[in-house]
Amino acid sequence: MNLFQRLDAEGMLVHLRKMPESCQQAWRTALEFDLPSDYSQIEKVIILGMGGSAIGGDLLKSLATAEARVPLLVHRDYDLPAFTDARTLVIASSYSGRTEETLSAFDKALRTPARKLAITTGGDLADIAGQNGVPVLSIGYQAPPRAALPFSFLPVLAFLQRLGFIADKSADVTEMVSVMRSLSARIKEDVPLSANPAKRLATRLYRHLPVVYGGGVLAEVAHRWKTQFNENAKAWSFYEVLPELNHNAVVGYHFPQELAPQIAVVLLRSASLFDRIKLRYDVTCQLLDQAKVGYEVIDADGNSPLSQMMSLVLFGDYVSCYLAFLYQIDPSPVAVIDYLKKKLAEG
Repeated sequence: MNLFQRLDAEGMLVHLRKMPESCQQAWRTALEFDLPSDYSQIEKVIILGMGGSAIGGDLLKSLATAEARVPLLVHRDYDLPAFTDARTLVIASSYSGRTEETLSAFDKALRTPARKLAITTGGDLADIAGQNGVPVLSIGYQAPPRAALPFSFLPVLAFLQRLGFIADKSADVTEMVSVMRSLSARIKEDVPLSANPAKRLATRLYRHLPVVYGGGVLAEVAHRWKTQFNENAKAWSFYEVLPELNHNAVVGYHFPQELAPQIAVVLLRSASLFDRIKLRYDVTCQLLDQAKVGYEVIDADGNSPLSQMMSLVLFGDYVSCYLAFLYQIDPSPVAVIDYLKKKLAEG
């Protein structure tokens, strides 16, 4: 039994290898889903979710806000925005169907005239939605919620397309799947360290505190990297967003000085970013050099913003798993979250 087989007892790497196909499957499922035609009459979309079930909404917002004809909001809480009305589409996304914050907000949505939709594998969310005549997109993929990202992201993207709120993304999805397959072949576990950029980056981040930077459509990809370092590698991590970080974070590089050698900044970059944002990346790297803070720049693959986003998502997921293995830990279990849920249930 090799190192990966021994440490990856629950098969997180299997889910990473399957991610391109999972994206394709999620897209097709959403295109075939019986979506009520009157949902096109809404004026805003609220996505309810937490953790791995909410990040798909974050990615959607980053990708679609520039062209969507309706505002998009990702809501992580027990309550519901007061502006929820008959012209609102509320999408409750919970992989397990048991996320208490999402269930609470969805219960409140049921008391409004808003259109509703649920995305889940089952649980209480599927039961409650079924009892109230709310359409349910059933996820048939078994994995930790964070590894089921394609099923919280691609379906909502497809729904926006079908409702006429964004342009047809079919060609972009086709390119994305191809780009992800090619990338996975270059960074999967049997590719040696010398030829594997994901393994090399994990080695660079080992025993350091990763801080991830992203701008434009990559802002929430940076968020995804941060949460994957937390959940997979069980490691501290933070993320910042360009251009906002140029108005505050860069001023804080100096103190405490003894911390600088322990920080590793990862800047996620793509060709689709605005030229002024690209310039900010360059100047930010100069400031990091001046502060003697180490950094790495990781460029996205693909032509479309969708391909660039998801290629970096996949790359970051692999890096987080390799970092977990360097720490001699299985990336799948999240014992701390299990403990937290147990205590909340007792309370």
